[in-house]
Amino acid sequence: MTLIDDLSKRRGGREARKALRSRVVPMSEAAVRPGMTGGQYKPLKDGDMQRIHETALKLLETVGLGTPIPSCVEAVTARGGFLNDRGRLCIPRSLVEDILGSCARNFVLCARDPQHDMEPSGNKVYFGTAGAAVHVAEIETNSYRESYLADLYDAARIVDTCEHIHFFQRCLTARDMLNGHDLDINTLYASLAGTNKHVGTSMVEPQHVDECLQILHYVAGGEKKWRERPFVSQSNCFVVPPLKFAEDACRCLEVAARGGMPVLLLSAAQAGATSPAALAGTVVQAVAECLAGLVYINCVVPGAIAIWGPWPFVSDLRTGAMSGGSGEQALITAACGQMGHFYNLTVGSASGMCDAKFPDVQAGYEKGVTAGISAMAGVNLMYEMAGMHASLLGFCLESLLIDNDMLGSINRNVRGIEVTDETLSLDVITDVCLEGPGHYLGSDQTLSMMQTEYVYPLLGNRMSPKEWNEAGKPDILQKAIAKKKMILSTYYPEYIPRDVDEIIRAKHDIRLPREVMELGDPRWSK
Repeated sequence: MTLIDDLSKRRGGREARKALRSRVVPMSEAAVRPGMTGGQYKPLKDGDMQRIHETALKLLETVGLGTPIPSCVEAVTARGGFLNDRGRLCIPRSLVEDILGSCARNFVLCARDPQHDMEPSGNKVYFGTAGAAVHVAEIETNSYRESYLADLYDAARIVDTCEHIHFFQRCLTARDMLNGHDLDINTLYASLAGTNKHVGTSMVEPQHVDECLQILHYVAGGEKKWRERPFVSQSNCFVVPPLKFAEDACRCLEVAARGGMPVLLLSAAQAGATSPAALAGTVVQAVAECLAGLVYINCVVPGAIAIWGPWPFVSDLRTGAMSGGSGEQALITAACGQMGHFYNLTVGSASGMCDAKFPDVQAGYEKGVTAGISAMAGVNLMYEMAGMHASLLGFCLESLLIDNDMLGSINRNVRGIEVTDETLSLDVITDVCLEGPGHYLGSDQTLSMMQTEYVYPLLGNRMSPKEWNEAGKPDILQKAIAKKKMILSTYYPEYIPRDVDEIIRAKHDIRLPREVMELGDPRWSK
């Protein structure tokens, strides 16, 4: 007799469902898991993608990109690029096609724990954080304050516990770091201390990239082991839209790629401001800029692991302000995802943002639209999917937990419906209608599929009004606050062993106190 049969007979349907709901299910059997296959939503027709492609190629060959650094010019012109009479670096169609034919594909983005490795190819979808918020949204005081290094460490720890947030990219700016060096080094360190999922971060000077690589060699156990399994990627805004290289970022890009670090080639124009107001034109520019980045890095480091990263944003044309929670944001993100699949590239883009300042009704509908639609388009790496508010200016720790629930539901939609002889349920329907009780609550199929077919929220409330009232009218924000405090007062993972940590601290100016990582932050241990 199987466990399901035994539970069904001895405890009845309700008790059996409760028992099966609480049992540990292997990831391979779960209703959702990292890397579900999307691509169901396609705002662009095949002909549209071809026209966008052709227009982008024409821009690269006739307009080119301004302010290329000498090493970029040398590498690209050696492969057939040229400087026009305005000093802009132009990239002929043939070179783009050569690079598209030889660039890295089907690579793994590693985590320190291999169970969190990602395979972002095809239409597989993964959710993560990102951003450079300069404020933390404090729900309990209904206020914004500056963001600090400890907040970044806290965010990493919370993400480490969230099933549906698959990687952690730096999501806020530590305002207590006084210069770019301290910010870059300590952002990397705090992220590594808080999670063993794949980490993304950025650096502002090439010397900082070198220093970060030194730290990563210590954590990995040597440069060879780091290069075998690089578990940190560099987010690099190599371009200043429209169509102009960012010189310092390009220098950092080259150092990272030579050091074996995966790079996110990020173009972040804003429709109506730094890219055309026409949404198709914004997609064209993003495609052209990211193709230029792909050519550039492959001319410098052939076969570099590069994520193709069009991140177009939207302006509210009444004010010029960014509108991360708009329907148009979801639309252009999805279109860029389609273009990435057109080239068979690993594509990363940003969505799940909102203009709302706190996790309220507005935040719910904005995040649901932008995150849901973009994920259904099959973007491989979805950045900024959790915690972001105020059009990327604010970050909320509690929202990580609320958005984790949301992302579980979205991932279930990404997975779709599998149609098999078993799931068509002919025998089950026949048995219930002709022989059974007229419902499916206690059937073997219902019990067996509780966790393989359905996702359940951790914070979301599904009580009846009567149950909710009797339970004291629980509120999702209060539940998120309590969950946050529980995690931050009890969860202190030792991802950087003491002996390694001592070496790093002796050589680098680490500002996150070791005592906080071992004994707890006084804010949460009260």
